[in-house]
Amino acid sequence: MIRALTYALLCSSLLNAGPARAEVHALLIGVGEYIHLDADLLGPPNDARLMSETLALRGVAPGAMTLLSTGLTSTGLTSLTGAAGLPEGIRTGRPDRAGILAAMAELQEKAAPGDTVFFYFSGHGSQAPDQNGDEGGGYDEILLPMDAAGWDGAAGRVENAFIDDELQSWASALLARGVRLVGVIDACHSATGFRGQGGEAVTGVARSLAPEQLGIPEDSPPVAFTGESSLTGDYVFLYSSQAEERSYEYPLGETGIWHGEFTLRLAGVLASAPGASWAQVLAATSDAMIQGPVRQLPDGEGSMLHSAVFGEGQSNARMRLEAGRLQAGLLQGLREGAVMTLYAEGAGGAPLGEITLGKVTAREALLSGPLPEGAAWAELSAQPPAEPLRLAPPRRQDDGDGYDYTAWEQALAASRAAAGGKADFLPVLTGGAIALAGPDGLLDPEGPGSSLRISAAAGESAETALARALETLAYGRQLQQLLSTAAGRGLTRTEVIAVGTERRPGERREGSCTGKAGKGAPYDPALGVQSCDQLWLSLTNRSGKPQDVSVLYLATDWEVQPIWPGDHMVNRLAPGESVRVGLQIDPFTSPGIEEVWILAVPADKARGPRADLTTLAALPRNRALPQGGESAMTLWLTEQLDPGDDETTTRGFAMKPAELTMIRQILRLKPGAPDSTPPPKGP
Repeated sequence: MIRALTYALLCSSLLNAGPARAEVHALLIGVGEYIHLDADLLGPPNDARLMSETLALRGVAPGAMTLLSTGLTSTGLTSLTGAAGLPEGIRTGRPDRAGILAAMAELQEKAAPGDTVFFYFSGHGSQAPDQNGDEGGGYDEILLPMDAAGWDGAAGRVENAFIDDELQSWASALLARGVRLVGVIDACHSATGFRGQGGEAVTGVARSLAPEQLGIPEDSPPVAFTGESSLTGDYVFLYSSQAEERSYEYPLGETGIWHGEFTLRLAGVLASAPGASWAQVLAATSDAMIQGPVRQLPDGEGSMLHSAVFGEGQSNARMRLEAGRLQAGLLQGLREGAVMTLYAEGAGGAPLGEITLGKVTAREALLSGPLPEGAAWAELSAQPPAEPLRLAPPRRQDDGDGYDYTAWEQALAASRAAAGGKADFLPVLTGGAIALAGPDGLLDPEGPGSSLRISAAAGESAETALARALETLAYGRQLQQLLSTAAGRGLTRTEVIAVGTERRPGERREGSCTGKAGKGAPYDPALGVQSCDQLWLSLTNRSGKPQDVSVLYLATDWEVQPIWPGDHMVNRLAPGESVRVGLQIDPFTSPGIEEVWILAVPADKARGPRADLTTLAALPRNRALPQGGESAMTLWLTEQLDPGDDETTTRGFAMKPAELTMIRQILRLKPGAPDSTPPPKGP
């Protein structure tokens, strides 16, 4: 079964793997403005342009690309905010149903066996009753062109919409002729019913329309399920989010330019992923997407998932300097205050010095001072410290339910006054406590209770409880971002640490874990974990040098917990050496997403001090580095997180940290029965 063209096509992205043996043909669609629907989006035209630039960087000829997008002028240049134009030679048109069908037919005619077809859609998606019985859930997934309208009862379909069956038929014809299919769909349907709170914190927009918004009657029954169809051939599908999640678009910094989160991160990875497989691209994209408070997770499958991406992209992390400006910006993940190391060449050579970035726009960055002679390239050395968390005005969800929120509102008012500016979280007063909705404004996006709740402990004031929770949250986010930046997002063909994960079902009695566990099996991320489950990590050093390995855990409340090594344990692995690390999931009642971080720092000297990064799990005010055990990496991270005010203190921005490998294992918490039965006996 091909989930991308049936059940989850809209919440997803289609991508084909495999090196291009002949030509690559691309159809890029961005629908931001709708003629008949009150459902305009801001990001899709920008997404389509960004994808055209990314494909050009990977060697796709502009003449082989067709871009159908709203926001285009008659000259073919975009009229979008911050968009000066498109790759020269690209063909353009309107993203209505007729135009899309014509472009698809042209691709079908042009593509020869061995060619690659890249199909991209950014816009709204929804669901409609299945009419041929091939959908197990009873509903077709649909894409909405610019001329999509409401429900046509006589025809039994949404007028001018694309049904996944149509796309599957088109894809099947291509694959049957030996054409490799590559597609990306950054859209989603929503059947979750989660409530968007609105307000100042809502900076993201979901790319979905509920069936009722299209006028689809509730009593319009689908036909009975007769069996799902499938595809055969060379293809791979990457999904912009899980089937039960929404896909979002957000503004890029303060530029006013919007992009789909998935497209933005995917384009960044593809631009700098020479020789990578689609599985590696998916992993790196997922890593970038999970940085912030909204944890939208992409997914993927397909026969070519582990094959190489067509083209090469950039071979190094250096960025060009022209006319005293850096030719990279927010789209490349840079921020004002970032420190860049300067070079004369695009690869190799000695550094010429460092410079700090001034104002950063989407594609350019100003420099804080003059460049040394010969400087033509720059490489990111360090990002500036993360900004403090900011809260929007609170919203009440349960007025009249007998809760007194006076103390919470006073505490929030003080916190908000201290922060100001655009908000990171929307506090929702519910159930006598505070729930923090993310910038998308959705409460409990993973299910009831999944948003972080803040409540006061016995004898604790509302102000103290809020300050405690926000400090933990801010530190967890900052450490996550800092480690990811230090590790970098480049893709490497060399595996540093090989990780095998085994799950053993746990046992819970009277709300507590008994410590017993059943027979182990390879961990399946799709199945997630339940209370008291045990996870056993097998870590093997595949590099050619000793590695100091640490394991941390990021909980749903953003608390960072140390896992391994424990006190007086040696965490240095020689080349080829392995270790098993176990952890147990505490009892929980609400769904959520947590992370295991596996960190490895190469040992410069076989007998030098070990880098034990579990010390970073403690908040700065509670952290004490072990005597004599301060590695360069530990000190650098500590100074980044808590630099202090002494001018003589080295803040670390001017020195390059030791090489760091970061492997992130995403865990989905899926509540089970209140008390589990004893697990089966096993090793």
